[in-house]
Amino acid sequence: MIRINVTSVYVDDQAKALAFYTEKLGFTKKTDVAAGEYRWLTVVSPAAPDGVELLLEPDAHPAAGVFKKALVEDGIPFTQFAVDDVHAEVERLKALGVEFTQEATDYGPAITAVLDDTCGNLIQIATIK
Repeated sequence: MIRINVTSVYVDDQAKALAFYTEKLGFTKKTDVAAGEYRWLTVVSPAAPDGVELLLEPDAHPAAGVFKKALVEDGIPFTQFAVDDVHAEVERLKALGVEFTQEATDYGPAITAVLDDTCGNLIQIATIK
């Protein structure tokens, strides 16, 4: 059976991304291997250390920057992370200085909020009811 083991988010600075995704969002560094001028750098949820890895992928390809910019300009999140309580997570992250482009909003089956990851992406957090 096919399953997801690594997914990516394009970042403009791997070191800055690692700090944000670990110190602010609470992920744990899983893999950090030199790969030319960049790194194969992944993080995981501490709740699932052997689960899906998030690759902090350099946005060096010319199309990546255009893609990211278009998404941000249109207010579209690049990806979504699940949280148990969006309202509590928004407050926790705001206390750490994280900026939100969308406050916690109830859409019926889900409550979502959108944050700026400081690396060129909007990221949605969601609680499914």
